[in-house]
Amino acid sequence: MKSCTLALPDAAATEHAGAMLAHALAAGMVVTLAGDLGAGKTTLARGVLRALGWRGPVKSPTYTLVEHYPLSNLYLYHFDFYRFADPSEWETAGLAECFRDDTVCLVEWPERIGELLPQPDLDVALAVPAQ
Repeated sequence: MKSCTLALPDAAATEHAGAMLAHALAAGMVVTLAGDLGAGKTTLARGVLRALGWRGPVKSPTYTLVEHYPLSNLYLYHFDFYRFADPSEWETAGLAECFRDDTVCLVEWPERIGELLPQPDLDVALAVPAQ
């Protein structure tokens, strides 16, 4: 697994970093997005999706747990496990079936499901820049 920590100054820089990440994605990849509330996890995901050609809305999946984006060359799932109080919720949510060889999975708050999450290919930590 590869890891990186990004301290990006604003939303535009965060979306640009997501666009750069999009070029490295391939089917079967799991990318975790870690960081405090407001660090830019969903903004990074928006940058990924825009670079891959998605023109519709990109919203945080905090309440839905997952947003699915069928792109022409792959299926992308954007997860947010912030509301999980216990890792065992992973099993009852039935989301394991989304982690396949033909999908890319972007996962916010991966620590909420612990060892149940498939091994990520890339771990991105977003730090809120000092003011």
